[in-house]
Amino acid sequence: MKKTVQIFSMLLIALTVMVSCKKDTDPADRDFFVGTYKGSVSYRSGQNTITSSDGKVTVSKVGETYNFYFGNNIPDITGVKFEKKGDNSYVSIGSGLTGISIDASNLTIRVAKDSQIWTADCTR
Repeated sequence: MKKTVQIFSMLLIALTVMVSCKKDTDPADRDFFVGTYKGSVSYRSGQNTITSSDGKVTVSKVGETYNFYFGNNIPDITGVKFEKKGDNSYVSIGSGLTGISIDASNLTIRVAKDSQIWTADCTR
């Protein structure tokens, strides 16, 4: 009987260890880079140019796409899809919206679409 209790105890401890040791989740998989980034932003459309050295870009996620909301009367960029590059950074993919890279602390935008150009070098 003593041997059975000992084996049962060992199995219970092994089961507890296996269940409690889950794979760690990558912070980027939890949308860690969603939030507000601050830094230099600019926008150009024809003769209209807006530049700010203390601008901000707010990043949000809706479903599988991301939206970039600018201050300073700069039009927003919406519906951007990303693919993972490296450990914790992502780059934009798709027609017309390439040129965005983002991670938990840096946002870089170099997008040209329909005679409009957005740029941003921001940190969090």
